[in-house]
Amino acid sequence: MSNLVLYDFGNSVCCQKVRITLVEKGLTWEARRVDLFKTEQYDPNYLRLNPKGVVPTLVHGDTPVIESTLICEYIDETFPDPPLMPKTPAERARMRLWSKFVDEGLFDGVTELSFSAMFRERMKNMSPELREKRFRNVGDPRRTDRFKSTYEHGVHSPFVLHGIAAYERAFKLMEPTLAERGPWLLGPTATLADINMMPFVARLSYLGLLEAWTAGRPRINEWWARVQEWPSFRRGLADLITEAEFAEMRTHGPKIRADVEALVARVRAA
Repeated sequence: MSNLVLYDFGNSVCCQKVRITLVEKGLTWEARRVDLFKTEQYDPNYLRLNPKGVVPTLVHGDTPVIESTLICEYIDETFPDPPLMPKTPAERARMRLWSKFVDEGLFDGVTELSFSAMFRERMKNMSPELREKRFRNVGDPRRTDRFKSTYEHGVHSPFVLHGIAAYERAFKLMEPTLAERGPWLLGPTATLADINMMPFVARLSYLGLLEAWTAGRPRINEWWARVQEWPSFRRGLADLITEAEFAEMRTHGPKIRADVEALVARVRAA
């Protein structure tokens, strides 16, 4: 019996891709909630496990593993069946290209879009002291700048535009890749390439924003329909989102849709 503990926050996209991986491997784990809105990620005990003060953190026995992309690869290498990474170096490089899209653009993008649609409203309702604590404790000046900009300007923050452009770059490659190699990103079976992308596409869909990118891209829409029926996606992500969280996304996402569509058009015209 493996000794796995996942420090988790339910609707965190990075936690979601780790949970999907764990479920697909047939593993069991102990979930320990880290409430980001109560700044529990900055608790000194947690920072000893994860000095960056983010979720998720996987602890396997006495070994903490941080960074969701690395956690997913660690899980695949430690528990090899069923395999979620290709065997050849060339195919692993293809797989990691999608990890790079996520880590170098989509994560910031989905954070800024979610923040401008939903979490901005939550922060407006916080006490000034707690709100400043959220900003002060981020620890990364670039993240502080992003959060403050999006808090002040919402969808009109330049950081939201950067995120929208990152999604457009990923989807622009995803459509022909699926046409050539589908039904999954690397071929006949799902891999970490697909799992890495799933939460980031799901969040756009749940916010009612996905079609701003996928209209006219039928392969991505077919892939997304397939993802929603995939048991590990449902058990690792969709089934764990509360009705209150779904309602919040459905309520606030459409408020920024017209602005997002205009920004997607702006990116494509550039």
